[in-house]
Amino acid sequence: MSLQLENIAVEYGKASHAHRAVDGVSLHLPTGEIGALIGPSGCGKSSLLRAVAGLQAIAQGQIVSSGQTISTPEGMTPPEVRGVGMVFQDYALFPHMSIARNVGFGLAHLPRAERQARIGEVLQLVGLADLAGRMPHELSGGQQQRVALARALARKPSVLLLDEPFSSLDAAMREKLAQEVRVILKAAGCTALVVTHDQDEAFAIADRIGVMQAGHLEQWDSPYQLYHQPATRFVAEFVGDAVLLPVQLQTPRVLQTPLGELALTPEQSAGHAPGAALQLLLRADELVLDAASPLQATITQVQFRGSLQLCTLQLPTGHAVLLQSSSAIAMRVGQSVTIAARLNSLVLFSS
Repeated sequence: MSLQLENIAVEYGKASHAHRAVDGVSLHLPTGEIGALIGPSGCGKSSLLRAVAGLQAIAQGQIVSSGQTISTPEGMTPPEVRGVGMVFQDYALFPHMSIARNVGFGLAHLPRAERQARIGEVLQLVGLADLAGRMPHELSGGQQQRVALARALARKPSVLLLDEPFSSLDAAMREKLAQEVRVILKAAGCTALVVTHDQDEAFAIADRIGVMQAGHLEQWDSPYQLYHQPATRFVAEFVGDAVLLPVQLQTPRVLQTPLGELALTPEQSAGHAPGAALQLLLRADELVLDAASPLQATITQVQFRGSLQLCTLQLPTGHAVLLQSSSAIAMRVGQSVTIAARLNSLVLFSS
């Protein structure tokens, strides 16, 4: 039940003036893993999902599900027979049907006893077995989303697609439900691909995350690698809170930065010549308050985030950096603080 996309392109409009919304995307989602696609609006992630669902033709490449080719430029397997399930942004529940009837809607081909058993099985899986007789309007938004998930899982799809599945929920509920859905999908052994605009959702639910920009897949990787070893400058700036600082490689072992000199290993400076102008990725959680440090900075902005706060600091060089700290620590605009860098991984880009 794996999913393979090979050099996929999606185009809109007439051939002579076609707009390429997805351009040369390749990725592999192994059986039982959950993938997520993130990126700015209009980057092509929803177009890619529609192509996998069979709702959009492809202009290039091929889509393979469980070893079977389901889309090529020459033709595609119809959506209803390609074994791909879909959970929509608006749940798409039937308001006049009970929860049990909603879940069993696509199981009319099964004998009654088998259909009822499957409905009970998936409702148990999503934690709603005691609500089978309720109507959709009697459920919360999170419960309705789990009903939509149960309905999609009931048909045992080879791949499950989720299009912005939590966008209609409040922020606190979104990440919680994303974690719950991950547990459900893992329990079902389901291969799934999620499109979301929310990075926190993606990190909460996915084994692999793809960052898209202008129709291209910038990186397809584990959440850890995506955060700590971004492949491109765009990924580095898009994922998490970070800045790119101008730096210069003085020698193969010394990097001159607005934070002072940093010692490098040969592996970290590999591929960069001494004297080269580079950019250093500095994440907000890699700066710390350090009373013993000689480096001072001035707070120019404080953004409250509950237990944490994100502070923008100005260095003596004039460069701006970000620092994440506990909100229990008093941080005021105009305040001078002493800071130090504690780099988790050193990521350099050519200027």
